[in-house]
Amino acid sequence: MNHHSCITNLPSTYTHCLFESYAYQISSNANSSLQEVAPLSYSFIGSYFLNPYYARFTEALNLASTWALGHGDAPTTAAASSSSPSSPDNSAAMARPSSDSPPYTLVRAKNVGMTAMLLYARDPTAVTAIAEAECGFGAADMGNKGAVGLRVTWKDGGGGGGDGTQQEKTTELTFVAAHLAAMEWNLKKRNANWRSIVAGLTFANPRDVLPPDAFPRAPADPTPDRSGAGDKAPPPRRKRQQQRLPTGDSPDPSEEEVEDDELEDETASETDGETDSAIEPLLPHGSSETAALTPSQTAALHALSIYKPTTHLFVAGDLNYRINSRTPPPGAIFPSFDPRAPAERQFDAFLPRDQLTRERKAGRTLHGLSEAEIKFGPTYKFDVLDEWPSPEDEEAEEAEEAGWTQSGEEERKPKNGVPAVPWRFAPHRWPGWCDRVLYWEVPAWAAAATPPKGKGEEEGEGVVKIDVLAYDALPLLATSDHRPVYFRARIPVLSEDEMRPPADVLVASEEADEQGGTSSAAAAAAAGGGEGNVVTTADPRLRLPLPVDVHAWERRAAARRKEVLVGWSALVWSTREGAAALGTALAVGAAGWWVWKAWL
Repeated sequence: MNHHSCITNLPSTYTHCLFESYAYQISSNANSSLQEVAPLSYSFIGSYFLNPYYARFTEALNLASTWALGHGDAPTTAAASSSSPSSPDNSAAMARPSSDSPPYTLVRAKNVGMTAMLLYARDPTAVTAIAEAECGFGAADMGNKGAVGLRVTWKDGGGGGGDGTQQEKTTELTFVAAHLAAMEWNLKKRNANWRSIVAGLTFANPRDVLPPDAFPRAPADPTPDRSGAGDKAPPPRRKRQQQRLPTGDSPDPSEEEVEDDELEDETASETDGETDSAIEPLLPHGSSETAALTPSQTAALHALSIYKPTTHLFVAGDLNYRINSRTPPPGAIFPSFDPRAPAERQFDAFLPRDQLTRERKAGRTLHGLSEAEIKFGPTYKFDVLDEWPSPEDEEAEEAEEAGWTQSGEEERKPKNGVPAVPWRFAPHRWPGWCDRVLYWEVPAWAAAATPPKGKGEEEGEGVVKIDVLAYDALPLLATSDHRPVYFRARIPVLSEDEMRPPADVLVASEEADEQGGTSSAAAAAAAGGGEGNVVTTADPRLRLPLPVDVHAWERRAAARRKEVLVGWSALVWSTREGAAALGTALAVGAAGWWVWKAWL
C-alpha cells in the first residue's frame, strides 16, 4: 500500500496537527493543493517568484514531520491483508530520517496562475514518469481561477513474495488541484469549471494522438470568463421571501447567476448534463469525427484525460460549492461548533444543503468521484478577530440565554501551545464546505479480483479499496478566511493490467450504450461489482463524461502569453520591486539624458 496525504490550503503553523491526528505517522508521500498561493503578479510570471513561497511550505512540512517522528517510534505504514494485490513492507521508506536529511523532498511544483500543487515524497526515487497538466478558466483562459494536475508512477519497494523474493510493483497516481468560481449564485459556473477540467486538463497534447488532417490547426477562441470574479449578486429577494436558513434547494437558472444580454448566448447551452458549446470544437460521442478515429486513438485520448482508466485520481482544492444560491439576509441563522447549541444549529444540520454533494449525486460535477464522510465544520468564510466574542456579543438571543457560542470551547483551546485564532463567520457569506478532497474508488473489476476473506481476518480486510484514514479540517490561521482540509489514505498498489477494464466489461458497456441505457447490469455482472463498486455506463473509466477539447494546449499556450504580460505589468505598477525597477529606470534615463545634453 502507498500511504498518502493530500492537503488543500496547507498552513505553515498547524501542519503538525495533521500528523498528530494519526498517531504521529507520516505518509510515504504528500501532496499540497494551494489556492491564491502568491500575489497575482508573482503567480502569473512564474516559478522564479513562487520559489520563496514553495520553500516556506516545504520548511513547514519538514518541521512538522520531524516533530511527529520525534513523538514516537519510527512510523510505518500498516500493511494490508496478505490477500490483497499488494501488501509491501514500507518500513525502510518510512524510517526516521537522519539529522541532516529532511523527511520530505519536494519532487515537483506546478502552478497555473494562483493555483499550485506541491508533490513531496519520503523517497524521491520512488516517483517516476511525472507528467503535468494545466487549464485556466478566468478571463481569456488565464489562471486567476484554474486547475493544475500531476500524474506520476509510484514505485513500491516490494512486499516479499511467497518464495521470499522482493516483488517490485508500480501504480499510477493522478492529482488535481482546482480553484473554482466563487460566490453563492455561481453554481452553474462551478459546474462549467469542472467541465473545463474534464475536457481541457490533459497530460499531453491531444493532437499528438490524432491524424494530422483531422482538425484545423487554428486554436479555438478563448472561453468566456467563468472565474466568477467581479460578478454581481442577484437582486435581493423581497422581504417576505427572505430565508434566515439556507434552503439547500438546487436553484433554477434565474437564481444561479445574473444572465444579462451579454451572457444570454453563452448560457443558453449550459443546461444540466449537456456539453458547453463554448469549449468546442471537441470530439463529441457519436459524431462523424469520432467515428473516423480508430479505437486506439479514442483510447489514447481517454488516457490523456484525468479519467485515464488505469490511474488513481484525487481532486483537492477550493471548489467553492456553498449551501445556498443567495447571500444571507440580515439575521440569518448560522451553524455553530458548540455542542451546547440546539440540534438545528449544529453544523452537521447544515451539511445536507451542500451544493457539491447534491450536484455530484445528480451527475453534474465531479463525475464518478467519492468523498469520505464529512465530520468537520464549514471551512469558509471566517472573519479573523482580535479576541473571542462573548455570548452577549452573539446576535442570536437563544445563544445569550443558553450560554453557547458560534465557535464553542474546543475551538478556542490552544493547539500544541499555539493560541487559537479568534473568529466568527463572515455575516455576508453563508458558511460552507468550500475546501474538499475527493477520490476515485478502485474499479469494480480490481475489487472483484481480490481473493475472498480468509479465516480469522477482520471484517473488511482483504478488500481492495482506497482506505481513508483521516479527513478533517485544521485550525484557522490569522492570514486566511479558510480552514485548511487534509486527507490521508492508504492506496493499493495496482498495476495497469489490474486497473484496466476487462474486455467483457467494455463489450457490455458498448452494448448498453447502443441500447441507450444509462446503466448496465451485464457490465456489473461481468466485472463482479458489488456494493460500493458498481459498474455503469456512466463510469468514467468506460466512457468519458465529456469529450476531450482538442484545442486545449493551443488555447492554454495563448493564455500563458497573456499571463506573462499581465504579470509583468502588475509587477511594475503594483509592487515594491516594480516601483524600484521603474524608479531606477527613470533615474537612469534622466541621467543618460543629462549626460547626452552635457556632451552636446
